Amino acid sequence: MSFTKLDYCQYLLSSQINYTLTNMAEHLKSWSHDTINRYLKGEKLTPRLLFEQVEPLLEPDPQAYLIFDDTVLDKSFGPLIEVARKQWSGNEKSVIRGIGVVSCVYVEPKTENFWVIDYRVFDPDADGLSKLDHVKDMLRSIAHRRVPFETVLMDAWYATKDLMVLIEGMGKKYYCPLKSNRQVDDSGGERSYRRVDELDWSEEELERGKLIKVKGFPKEHKVRLFRVVVHSRRTEWIVANDLSSRDSVGEARKARGVRWKIEEFHREAKQLTGIERCQCRVGRIQRNHIACALLVWSRLKHLAYQSGRTIYQIKHGLLHDYLVQQLKNPTVQMVLA
Repeated sequence: MSFTKLDYCQYLLSSQINYTLTNMAEHLKSWSHDTINRYLKGEKLTPRLLFEQVEPLLEPDPQAYLIFDDTVLDKSFGPLIEVARKQWSGNEKSVIRGIGVVSCVYVEPKTENFWVIDYRVFDPDADGLSKLDHVKDMLRSIAHRRVPFETVLMDAWYATKDLMVLIEGMGKKYYCPLKSNRQVDDSGGERSYRRVDELDWSEEELERGKLIKVKGFPKEHKVRLFRVVVHSRRTEWIVANDLSSRDSVGEARKARGVRWKIEEFHREAKQLTGIERCQCRVGRIQRNHIACALLVWSRLKHLAYQSGRTIYQIKHGLLHDYLVQQLKNPTVQMVLA
């Protein structure tokens, strides 16, 4: 019997703390560490596998959201890992050595269930592609697969002319925050550009937003800007390409809330699948490990939605079952003098 991706995924799903190949081999009699290593080094698991697993679980909706964002898998302990590089980590608020993963999350508007349907490993030394290139590629792939959606949500880092124009060319809407120092014009060319956080706001504009032009964008390109107060010490400026009069700050707030689902995914994947725990140096093994971890996340998410429990309850329930079994029939019995 040969080792397969199903065996490795089952290990990632079942293990609670240690996700190394050595630990897997120590708990199995069927395959050695070398066998597992050889499989992961020789296999080539692609993002298509994730989509094929998730596609039957989707409830396609023309009003669905797509969310794009990236995260860094911390590899500070392994400076010789091939696909790891120094890059900014929003989670750590500093530059760390890690593997960048750009993901696409599909959010169903009626149930608010969400799924990761595509991803890319950020490795510009190998393919010469930026994170923006990966987002464009995933957008085109999703359009080719005819997955219905209406709105694209993304972080401020992705608020670029090329990406916004691409989304508009697809006939889709977007909501995207701007950094506070972004230069914009709300005067129709009568005044010079100003920082977005220096704009004046009327009561109507606070409710409906205001039309602006972002510096560097085509002259005719206008977007609607919303001022969203998150709390007393934080304000976000969110732009949207839907210029209809029904737009209000409430729509921008809703979009902002949906956008945080990708952060929920990042947290769940890191805490429950061992996605950043692989210590192998070979880049192909790291890529295959990431692919299997995302397959495991989608399986856990499916079980959570089916049972009405959280993904954490599903994963930690394995420990609950083990404790119940040990209390009934302990492998090591307690003895008191």
